[in-house]
Amino acid sequence: MAKSTIYGIHAVETALRNDAENLGQIWLDKRSRNDRLKKLEKLAAESGAHLIPTDPDRLDKMAGHNRHQGVVADYYKLKSYTENDLYDLLDALEETPFLLVLDGVTDPHNLGACLRTAEGAGIQAVIAPKDNAASITPTVRKVASGAAEVIPFIPVTNLARTMDTLKERGIWLTGTSDKATQSIYQANLKGPMALVMGAEGAGIRRLTEERCDFLVSIPMKGQVSSLNVSVATGVCLYEALRQRSDL
Repeated sequence: MAKSTIYGIHAVETALRNDAENLGQIWLDKRSRNDRLKKLEKLAAESGAHLIPTDPDRLDKMAGHNRHQGVVADYYKLKSYTENDLYDLLDALEETPFLLVLDGVTDPHNLGACLRTAEGAGIQAVIAPKDNAASITPTVRKVASGAAEVIPFIPVTNLARTMDTLKERGIWLTGTSDKATQSIYQANLKGPMALVMGAEGAGIRRLTEERCDFLVSIPMKGQVSSLNVSVATGVCLYEALRQRSDL
């Protein structure tokens, strides 16, 4: 079983609540008076975790930076998914499919932010290419604030083929593109759907775009021509959620 490192209060707390058996030692800043860290320490003690008070300098070295919020932990399991897991998940769904496809997002901070928003919006799985794209790392987990531990992140070898299979299963593919003739607010985002978001700067690739049933855009009224991919993902997902919830 491979060991990795997680850090940050949200990430460690989520692991304690959802996957405590795969947590190893937890190092805490012994000098901190942070109330959130004290609550985390109590939760860890109640779960029987092995707590080690230590200096901030050691935490900096373990995390590789000083943005660990006073806690670093050993984590012995990274839940991995395959394309077959995606289809098993869809077969078991009792609600209407609502998926997110990220076509080549490479920045771990963007991926973490997308996962956090996707989990909040009720996305059932996030699909991404296995190659030339960000994967789940400690940085992604930290930015995702616990979402990486609970939402299935499914890397696939051939994204175009996966999208074809989703279409065969009756899932509509809605892509974001500056070539779109309708805005996200004009589109019908109800029913079984996968929202397709492109990479930073480049957008969705040609083969990905060709497989989308619809293309939509986000109206831009200012001088900036586009939004960061994680921000754009949030805008689109919550418009879809609004429509799907009949709010």
